[in-house]
Amino acid sequence: MTTIDPSIPPSGPGCLDCDAAGGWWVHLRRCAQCGHVGCCDSSPAQHATAHWNATGHPVVRSYEPGEDWFWDYATGTAADGPELAPPLHHPADQTAPGPAGRVPADWRSHIH
Repeated sequence: MTTIDPSIPPSGPGCLDCDAAGGWWVHLRRCAQCGHVGCCDSSPAQHATAHWNATGHPVVRSYEPGEDWFWDYATGTAADGPELAPPLHHPADQTAPGPAGRVPADWRSHIH
């Protein structure tokens, strides 16, 4: 089974599921197999983990500026991976947590 496809671009600049629901995220993770961008496990909705559970795609890469690490949900360990198709992170002017305008003032009380 192929768990990383370096030719697939990310699904967008933010968590696809949070954007659809009008939600917000703390940090972003990019599926290394299909490019789906989801929110991290500190985020209220934990969409990156939900994507793994729904699809079986185990490897994600950080989608944060300055971070290039991979994580394998199946093993619960850091993973190695190739350079992925750009962009490698969300827009640098996008806030974390984000996106700006949807993050509640008391966001820290909502994280895991």
